[in-house]
Amino acid sequence: MSDRFLEEISATLAQIDRDGLYKRERLIISAQGGEIDVGGAHVINLCANNYLGLADHPALIAAAKQALDDKGFGMASVRFICGTQDIHRALEERLAAFLGMEDAILYAACFDANGGLFEPLLGPEDAIISDALNHASIIDGVRLCKAKRYRYANSDMADLERQLQAARAAGARHIMIATDGVFSMDGYLARLPEIRTLADQYGAVMMVDDCHATGFMGPNGAGTPDHFGTSVDILTGTLGKALGGAIGGYTAGPQPVIDLLRQRSRPYLFSNSLPPAVVAAGIEAIGLIEQGATLRRQLHGNAAYWRAGLDRLGFDLLPGEHPIVPVMLGEAKLAQEMAARLFDEGVYVSGFFYPVVPEGQARIRTQMNAALTRAELDRALGAFATAGKACGVIR
Repeated sequence: MSDRFLEEISATLAQIDRDGLYKRERLIISAQGGEIDVGGAHVINLCANNYLGLADHPALIAAAKQALDDKGFGMASVRFICGTQDIHRALEERLAAFLGMEDAILYAACFDANGGLFEPLLGPEDAIISDALNHASIIDGVRLCKAKRYRYANSDMADLERQLQAARAAGARHIMIATDGVFSMDGYLARLPEIRTLADQYGAVMMVDDCHATGFMGPNGAGTPDHFGTSVDILTGTLGKALGGAIGGYTAGPQPVIDLLRQRSRPYLFSNSLPPAVVAAGIEAIGLIEQGATLRRQLHGNAAYWRAGLDRLGFDLLPGEHPIVPVMLGEAKLAQEMAARLFDEGVYVSGFFYPVVPEGQARIRTQMNAALTRAELDRALGAFATAGKACGVIR
């Protein structure tokens, strides 16, 4: 390897650091939960995707331990060779039933589910129309596909219709509309009923990435389609957030779509199967969600309480109803400074800044979960008051 190559990489890293954009990782030495141990500090955790608090739930841990005893540690194979146990199919069937779909297919992560979705289904004569704020995994998946690409302004239905008209005018054979169900940096919900109407009007396929909604949005916890009472054609999601927070993603949809993905989706064909312990815990997580709404009510109650508390303190919040509550700060260095102050006050958050969000829109994305108590939320609000005043964000 040449010295020049490494020198240029080092210079790039130094510039990232000077710009205040360098991401540093803290080492957590406890289980994931409402309160965690980070190095020598015990802190309230407001930055995990652990929406239902299942990451350290005893029932999931017990299911995972039992699977280790019964099914082993790993599969050492891809699915179509010798990597499919009965529990892999059982989880796919449970996911499909829970989501109201014909079938589902498991991936190592939802990044892989999105990365392996478009290329097998669409060709050069087709079109993909993607929301401008879609997750990076959708963007990368679309790039791997030969279909013609269109983009519409975030949740702008007039612009979506213009792109649909343009795709039809260009002679597209099939059109797929791709959107996040929840835009994870903002906590905004996609306008699924209106997208459904336009998809039907123009004969398009509707695809939704529901990672930040599955398990807790809607009366049954089945995500944004459940929340709106709207059907979608293809749904991708994750086991890595509300459903236990480990690893694993999935695509759910019509049987022919899932069957073709099993034959041609490269991340599925060329990646090892999910570990049995993760699969068993995923089945248990769905069972807990289906048993009742207690955890969902706790989560949404915490989100409303937290949002009201931050609003009273005078923070600039993005409006919404989701457990993601972004505190807008503007500049990257301020977001980092605020996050560091909060950590000193016993609250673990993360600052988000370019390129994760647009320049000038840096923020602290706080996330609620069902495991947090009101006492913990009150302590966290006190920390936000102290840190916000110290950083000049509030008076």
